Amino acid sequence: MVHGTHNALKDDRNDSILISINDQLFERNEAKISVFDSGYLVGDGVWEALRLHHGVLVFKEDHFNRLWHAAATVGMHLPFSKDELEAKVKHVLDANQMTDGVHVRIMVTRGIKKTPSQDPRLTISGPNVVIIPEYKTASVASKEKGITLFTSTIRRGSPDYLDPRLNCHSKLHEVQALIQAIEAGADEALMLDIHGFAATCNATNFFIVKGNEVWTSTGKYCMNGITRAKVIEVCKANDITCCEKDFSLFDVYGADEAFVTGTFGGLTPVTKIDGRVIGDGNYGNMTKTLSDLYNQLINATVSNAKN
Repeated sequence: MVHGTHNALKDDRNDSILISINDQLFERNEAKISVFDSGYLVGDGVWEALRLHHGVLVFKEDHFNRLWHAAATVGMHLPFSKDELEAKVKHVLDANQMTDGVHVRIMVTRGIKKTPSQDPRLTISGPNVVIIPEYKTASVASKEKGITLFTSTIRRGSPDYLDPRLNCHSKLHEVQALIQAIEAGADEALMLDIHGFAATCNATNFFIVKGNEVWTSTGKYCMNGITRAKVIEVCKANDITCCEKDFSLFDVYGADEAFVTGTFGGLTPVTKIDGRVIGDGNYGNMTKTLSDLYNQLINATVSNAKN
């Protein structure tokens, strides 16, 4: 079994889910898109992923704002409003009779090209919108076990050529970093910024704990993570010092705890980096505390949405 932050429990209901492609529903094995799609040809697309808890799309506004920001960054006009996108998501969720424990992936590409090319002027359709809802529950055993990281030689890029905060379909450098980590015997990759400071992981954001302080990167060279932002928020709300700062592997190897954050897995402890055991090599107390506080925030968000 693949071990990592996206390790989900098997759910046979996913074999028969309906997927939305431009507002039409298709069975999983019939859900297809043209080989002339911009996303397939040149990675020209943006995406978003969010969770459905007890009928509520958690942190929906944050996720939708990030999607619109990404589209504006790549010069892609979204021909629908946020309310209309929510209706599209609700339509496919209702069709699947989904109410809880669901991970929703929204992908928007520039559209169909008339010939293989990077040139956006050769796009002959509007954006393609794909919505994939799946029953996904994070493996508790995997979370308790924690993950191991390997520091990749592939750096998080500078904002002047591909801003790391952009949720785009062009993820090849992250895939390369992950392949390095897997070949080194680790679960996922830790990536440094262009100055050699810890930035993020290939698919999650990275934190360490030093004493009673929580450290994460400055945000200049890491993914614009919603869960990252929420962890910083709960730290501030509970008088836990959280520093967004530059720190190197020197600091990482001497950390008391380390963890990563993501929409699917929430907070996942890191037990070993580059073969070095971090702290006691287990699920640390601060990580557990922050995970509990994050889950409380989710529950409060769901409760407020229903009132």
